[in-house]
Amino acid sequence: MSNHSFNFDQLLTNINARKELCNPPYITAFRLLNGFTESLPSLVIDVFGTTLVIHDYSKSNALFGADLISNLVSFIRKELPWLTAGILKQRHHPQVSHKKGIRLFGTSLTSKIHENGIWYAINLTLNQDNSFYLDTRLLRHWLSKHMNQLTVLNTFAYTGSLGIAAFSSGAKDVIQLDLNRDFLRVAQQSAALNQLPIIKRHYQTSDFWSRINQYKKNRLLFDCVILDPPIFSKTKKATIHLTQNYDRLINKVRPIINHNGYLITINNALFQSGKEHLEILQALCQDGYLSITTTIDVPRDCVGYLNTEPNFPSDPTPYNHSTKITILQVRRK
Repeated sequence: MSNHSFNFDQLLTNINARKELCNPPYITAFRLLNGFTESLPSLVIDVFGTTLVIHDYSKSNALFGADLISNLVSFIRKELPWLTAGILKQRHHPQVSHKKGIRLFGTSLTSKIHENGIWYAINLTLNQDNSFYLDTRLLRHWLSKHMNQLTVLNTFAYTGSLGIAAFSSGAKDVIQLDLNRDFLRVAQQSAALNQLPIIKRHYQTSDFWSRINQYKKNRLLFDCVILDPPIFSKTKKATIHLTQNYDRLINKVRPIINHNGYLITINNALFQSGKEHLEILQALCQDGYLSITTTIDVPRDCVGYLNTEPNFPSDPTPYNHSTKITILQVRRK
């Protein structure tokens, strides 16, 4: 894509729509552009504290050439002069280092951000994403309001932001479960930032299927289970495929949830419509032991600010984004 064909006027419109998010002391995180829904396809731009993160999703890795990226950075820094560092992540680049992020400017990347009164540790080059999901911001806010004195299991925890939101706001016990120890170390760093005790059993590196079986065997129950699986994953125990066996995941954790406890489901399968996903949940509710309490929206900066209909791969309605978040309540026999 040449500089001539890139719509900098459109980018300025999108930046101006988010000016209310660009306030000192510049310690928050937000999406500056969702190009997929804001007329600049294959380009997503995030801000973490004072660090700019540009995501290039183009399949050819040549859509956004070096000259365009350089001009793009100069344009954004002129509008947001408080940015001190920037990286570029190229999702389909053959080199892992480019997927995780190469430095564009600056020397020190933001290592923590502040959201809704809580600090979160981040490692912007840990993975191909940002180590922190902006689209679940409103869920973190919901957890901070509803988890006081409850026990929580955060499955597929990644860097644990959902568990930290619950723990920081008074949850009695929070277990972060993930297969990757490096991800859970970031969760521990977040706990330390909020002066929370770091208890070894709160951070469990294990396969989801094996550990849930162990909880069942030990008759361990939780007041809330958060289910945020990857779109696709295959281990020796089982295969996860969100569009094919999401109901199996739900049925796996239902027996370890207390009476009137919460089950929080997050499904970010791009090509599964909101209607299809909701029908799966409603079918599971037919036995009367599971009911849908509410859905949680994705924040406006992540959805996009254009007045046109967002161009999602599949219609997310009644959700407002492909990341479909639902709060369910469990009743036990």
